[in-house]
Amino acid sequence: MRSTVKTPTSTRSWEDLPPGPAPDPMQLDNIKTQLDLVLLGLEALAGIGSEAMLQAAADLKLEAVVSDRVALWRLRQSNPLRKSSGGRKKLDVEEARALVLIVCHLAKQYQELIRRAVALLEQMAEQNTEPHRTALLGDYLDTFSNTYQERMEEGANVSTDLLNQLALKLLIDLLFYSGPNGHRRLWLALLGRAS
Repeated sequence: MRSTVKTPTSTRSWEDLPPGPAPDPMQLDNIKTQLDLVLLGLEALAGIGSEAMLQAAADLKLEAVVSDRVALWRLRQSNPLRKSSGGRKKLDVEEARALVLIVCHLAKQYQELIRRAVALLEQMAEQNTEPHRTALLGDYLDTFSNTYQERMEEGANVSTDLLNQLALKLLIDLLFYSGPNGHRRLWLALLGRAS
């Protein structure tokens, strides 16, 4: 499967994400799902939307992959867990690599907020207190749960506890993806989970 995506020549980060052997369709579905969930976590925490994602694509010179809202929506809709209205698109490896760079670029921009949320989570764990009792974590968990239930096919059938666990795991993952070489960490995690 050859891609027609132009790679950003000025971005060293692109070379840090070796495409490796082409994933089979099931592995690619897992990668699509994980990428969309990480973006959902970032959306829920930072309140970002498609404009911020498109700006990140422009900053990274990835407009060939994510040129507008429709292209972004189609990439996000490639997640097999999402409710679909017929816009499902096959995500290729180059598009997945581009989304990884966009996620990590945004995570770096919101690193302070991510760190504050993770520090609060640690504090709540030490005090044996529910995370939703703090404003930041409570808002994050509510937004994540509501958005997940609204967008995902099985959203209404997933318990609040499971959604909270997923949201908190994604929050911790975002901390790692916001740091140095976060794009490489995310890419390797995606490839590892997909196999």
